[in-house]
Amino acid sequence: MNCHLYVSWMASLEKEVEDIVPDKTDPSFRLWLTSMPSPKFPVSVLQNGVKMTNEPPKGLRANLKTTYAALPDEKFDVTSKPDQYRKIMFGLLLFHAVILERRKFGPLGWNIAYDFTDGDRDMVIKQSELLVNDYPIIPFRVITELTAEVNYGGRVTDKFDRILMANLLLDFCNVETVEVDYKFSPAGVYKSIATAGGEGTDPAVYKQAYLDYFEALPVNAAPEIFGLHQNADITCAQNETYKMLETILSLQPRSSSGGGKSREELLDELAGDILDKSAGPFNLEQVSDAYPTLYTESMNTVLQQECIRYNKVIDKLLSSLKDIRKALKGEVVMTAELEEMGVSLFNNQVPSMWAKVAYPSLKPLAAWVPDLMKRIAFIQKWYDEGKPPAFWVSGFYFPQAFITGVMQNHARKYQLPIDTITYGYGMEDEPVENLTEPPTDGAYIFGMFLEGARWDASKQLLQESRPKELYTDLPVVHMLPIANRKAPKDGFYNCPIYKTLARFGVLSTTGHSTNFVMMIEIPSAEPERHWVKRGVAGFSSLNF
Repeated sequence: MNCHLYVSWMASLEKEVEDIVPDKTDPSFRLWLTSMPSPKFPVSVLQNGVKMTNEPPKGLRANLKTTYAALPDEKFDVTSKPDQYRKIMFGLLLFHAVILERRKFGPLGWNIAYDFTDGDRDMVIKQSELLVNDYPIIPFRVITELTAEVNYGGRVTDKFDRILMANLLLDFCNVETVEVDYKFSPAGVYKSIATAGGEGTDPAVYKQAYLDYFEALPVNAAPEIFGLHQNADITCAQNETYKMLETILSLQPRSSSGGGKSREELLDELAGDILDKSAGPFNLEQVSDAYPTLYTESMNTVLQQECIRYNKVIDKLLSSLKDIRKALKGEVVMTAELEEMGVSLFNNQVPSMWAKVAYPSLKPLAAWVPDLMKRIAFIQKWYDEGKPPAFWVSGFYFPQAFITGVMQNHARKYQLPIDTITYGYGMEDEPVENLTEPPTDGAYIFGMFLEGARWDASKQLLQESRPKELYTDLPVVHMLPIANRKAPKDGFYNCPIYKTLARFGVLSTTGHSTNFVMMIEIPSAEPERHWVKRGVAGFSSLNF
């Protein structure tokens, strides 16, 4: 059982299986193995065995039909409040199907794609059954807390996914769900139904009523039932297409036949082209002399650190490109690392040896190189012309250092304890080109994008996305450090800002996430949970 949890023993298992001699084995002997998908599982065992997979049905309708068909009839008349419980059970089972299906929308649905199981679902139903039966008034708050924080929440490791889970569940389990025709989404396609019958009615009648209702549901659910905007269908289709093309790309031949340039010639040209466009490393001594470490100006330290970090990327890029050109000509040995780099370059992918020393990015090679040059140009302009009036936040290798530096400058300027300072955020009407002077306090930042919603400059509010517009620009943001600030409770959406569209990140050695940057408050007329369900987030870099 659970072979993926014992990968160190898989080699021994493979040897045991290879040593089985059919002629000397009991005919009734069977070896039954269970495992989550794992790259460490022995290939030979897979090839020689009969494979079975257990996955949830694709689509809300198929999921609900399969779940209800497997429920015993007595489940529909099991509590002291059977009519109310049937509606609560339907809401929770629909919720289970929704959180599974949200995974198809990628990071827009969940930061991390969790494998919620039938066991999680069954436990939720069993607990809600006990709570409905044991209390005179149905304890909805207890049911939602146990469901969101314990049963499903036990699997959820990302902070923002936990917030989403709690907000999403409120639509499917609340006081109103026990009413007939309660709508789980604005269009009302999914709703609580009336189950005819009374005392003594066969429970199978109630079960059949739900199965008949499912037959009328659409095969492909609209994004609104998931709490998402209609544009989410485009995102879902793109994710599937990119995944398919990535697989095709990985299977293409690595040598060309027929006319045209050879693979080696193309690689040499590409390497030479990138070398021609690349800038040399920063002179750290000159940077340190021009921008020395000062108590009153933390931005000097930030600039020095950015130059050090970008130099690591530039050095690796230049040295590896020179090495692969020599290897292609036979002047040096073509190592496995250079061979892997050549495959990546040929496939328009960023080589892993560059990605290891670079900032997080999901851009293909053709977009990654110009982006790197643009970032280096931003740092070079800062060095040449002095501190800019507004900072291109996308150009920082480590933006958290900049955010801390601005706060540190404010604390030292006004002699305040830095742990009492937090940020307030203002959306500026002026385009960045018109900003010639920095603000008195804090800093202007620009270059961020928004997914799942848009900023309406005329209303100064967060608004729904326009059809087919997946990403929009955020305006210039004024980051204003304020001592002992009390965050507003209403009228704002606390929007997370990430470096890449993947959203998911891991803790680095500095204690910061490799992907998450900060939270900013965006004015909104809608309640915050509306945008949480929409999956609204900001980004400093897109995929193109």
